Amino acid sequence: MVTLLRKYLTQFVVLSDEELEALMNELEVVSYDKKVRLTDIGDVEQYLHFIVKGLARKYFYKGKDEVITQIGKEGELICSSVSFFSGKPSSYIVETIEPTTFYSLHKEKLEALYRRFPNMERMSRLIITELFLQKEYWELERIRYTTKERFVRFMTANPDLFQRVPQKYLASYLNVKPETFSRLKHLLRIKKGESAPAK
Repeated sequence: MVTLLRKYLTQFVVLSDEELEALMNELEVVSYDKKVRLTDIGDVEQYLHFIVKGLARKYFYKGKDEVITQIGKEGELICSSVSFFSGKPSSYIVETIEPTTFYSLHKEKLEALYRRFPNMERMSRLIITELFLQKEYWELERIRYTTKERFVRFMTANPDLFQRVPQKYLASYLNVKPETFSRLKHLLRIKKGESAPAK
């Protein structure tokens, strides 16, 4: 588990053994069953969650419909970020999709690490920048590409998620109607020469 976290952090900075040990001492290792809410609407987000094993999603309600804005898997961060950084109540729900284990870091402990290690603050700034860029890239994808192109690009980049994530969640994340998602999935199977599984 530590190897996965170190690999993620090394994208941004190289932590010394002392820094990594200090960080690990502050992390909480927590595991939840599927469909457990880590953050609910109205909560003030207190934790950053690094996914060690499993899947989680972030979503809000538009009327009665769930709108998914993130599907996180192993080696990724998830939290209600606006609430975490602003201290305001969350408009989002963070929920596990399958049994999931996290490294969770409380905001106060993160601030204490900043005070002890300037390198940690730099790391955090770079991570926040990367998350912002990912959000911008995803928004561009949703505008630049057709529904079919967006579907194919996502499926090509994330084939494992199509086996692990309920179809209705993927349809919401891709901003595709469930019936359109099913049709595209069927057409892609035909193109690959695969037969649809029996239901």
